[in-house]
Amino acid sequence: MQSALQFVDPTAIAFGKLFLAMLLGGIIGTERAVLARQAAGTRTFGLVSLGSCLLIVIGNYVNSAYLGVIDFQPMIIAAAIVTGIGFIGGGLIIFRGEALHGVTTAAGLWIAAALGIAVGFGLYSVAVFTTILTLAMFMGMWYVEDKFKHWFVEIEHLTHAKEQK
Repeated sequence: MQSALQFVDPTAIAFGKLFLAMLLGGIIGTERAVLARQAAGTRTFGLVSLGSCLLIVIGNYVNSAYLGVIDFQPMIIAAAIVTGIGFIGGGLIIFRGEALHGVTTAAGLWIAAALGIAVGFGLYSVAVFTTILTLAMFMGMWYVEDKFKHWFVEIEHLTHAKEQK
C-alpha cells in the first residue's frame, strides 16, 4: 500500500515550504514593524526566512539529485546562512550616544533565518512552535519590561523625594 505523499509533486512541496517560511518570518516581522516600530519589519523578516528556506530547498535538491556523484552537505548551506545573517544583523545594530539600538531586531532576524532553515529541512512543527515562542518573547516581554520600568521609576521618585527632605 503506497502513501498518498508519494504522489505529491516535489515542486508543490517546495512551494509549500517556501510559503510557510515566508509566512512565519512575516508574522514575526509584523510584530517588529507594528508594535516595536522598527524599520526592519514584515517584508525584511519574511524575505530573510524565505531566502534561508530557498537555500536549504536547493541544497536538499542538489544533494538528492547528485547522490553518489558529488559529496554535498546541506548543513554547509545552513552554516553559511547563519554567517550571512550575522553580517546583516551587525548592520542593524547601532550606537546612539550611550544607547544601543537594533539588537532585538537583529536577534529576531537571526530567528527568521533559522525558521527558514527549519522549514527547508521539513521541521514544520518546530518552526511553528519557534514562531509562537518568538512572538511570546517579543510581545509578552513588552508588558514585563513596561512593568519593570514603571516600578523602577516609582522607586527612583521615592528615593529622590526622600533625599529632598
